[in-house]
Amino acid sequence: MTPDTAWAWPWWSAMVAVNIINVIVCLTIFRRTSHSAGGFSNITDQYQKRMLLMGLIFTLVGAYRAVFVSRYLYQFAWFDVLANSPLLIRFFAIFAELSFAGLFAYAMLRFSKDLASNNPTNPVLDFIERKSPYLLFFCIFTAQFFATIATINKNNTLFAIEETLWTVGFLLILPLAFIQLRRALSIKAEAEKQRIRMLLTSSKVIFAWCIGYCSYGVFFHLPMDFFSDTANSTMAVTTTVPVAQAGLAAVRDAFFVVNESKEFGDWGFGFLFWHSSYFSICVWLAIFLMRAPRAQE
Repeated sequence: MTPDTAWAWPWWSAMVAVNIINVIVCLTIFRRTSHSAGGFSNITDQYQKRMLLMGLIFTLVGAYRAVFVSRYLYQFAWFDVLANSPLLIRFFAIFAELSFAGLFAYAMLRFSKDLASNNPTNPVLDFIERKSPYLLFFCIFTAQFFATIATINKNNTLFAIEETLWTVGFLLILPLAFIQLRRALSIKAEAEKQRIRMLLTSSKVIFAWCIGYCSYGVFFHLPMDFFSDTANSTMAVTTTVPVAQAGLAAVRDAFFVVNESKEFGDWGFGFLFWHSSYFSICVWLAIFLMRAPRAQE
């Protein structure tokens, strides 16, 4: 073990331990909610059912990716096994990331239903209220195409576009997050405050996430993507980066080829910061939202 790899197993072990706990908590919530309805298939509230399912998908994929760490562009992998395939993990990520976007979109749409606006005639506010959650989902949905093609073609510009779409998506719901937080905080009657307690908590969590993630995207991730590596977008200019193939050969390469590494220089601080945050904070958000925030009956 060299000084450049001494960090590897302690970091990996910590991330795996966190995600084991995440899975236990997630399964506990899933089981208790399903049991109270006599089984998952017997849950009649489709909102609650979908939130449970999306939270479960995101948490399980998060645990898988915490074990099989992968850096798509360079095809770096924690283990030299097919389970660590960049393209396989990217395939799992499609379902996880759409679930993540869906959790936010559904939660915000449910908030608007349970605690409706007092000014429904304002067309701008009405558009923000009704459409911005769908725009978030559309951005994350579109980002999947860029990320998957980038994984196959080793093109960092496409990854930069993917990250831009993520940032734009959450910027689009930021005004609604602020509006919903203000609306929840404006409730003063004690009985009503108890009725919307879950909505108040979710509005605080979603607004805090939007502020944090949008700041990260605008001031750190996007500048790093667009001004660091984009000039070498084919990423075939050094011996440490796989050469992009063409056609089906590119798909096979992205699926079967892994470059096992535990060198800090290969992963880099930026990736490790992102990975550590993604598979801790983002999973905690998913577990929180899978409880389906809503007003009490």
